[in-house]
Amino acid sequence: MSTESISDRREHIRSISVTALSALLGVGAALASLSITGDLGPAEAATDTRALALVFGAIVVQIPLLEFSGIYGEDEFGVKHYLFITFMTFSFWFVVYGIMLTAQGQA
Repeated sequence: MSTESISDRREHIRSISVTALSALLGVGAALASLSITGDLGPAEAATDTRALALVFGAIVVQIPLLEFSGIYGEDEFGVKHYLFITFMTFSFWFVVYGIMLTAQGQA
């Protein structure tokens, strides 16, 4: 029984770590995207491919980070984890960048 609680705690900490890293890098990519496209209007900034390249860079950077950190074992990191990291990072970037572009257009 104590083995299950340790395993459950480790799974919980791993889930929080992966989600937090994805969220922080998504928000960071949105802030970096806004700083790169700050001189453009909201409509032009929304179609700028440099902002999209930043979010894909954030996704690519965190996969080796998670593998190097040892959060996952050698055989535990699979397609489901890649999809989760990609979805979470892109979602946070999309929402935060969209809010910032909308606020920029209002001002």
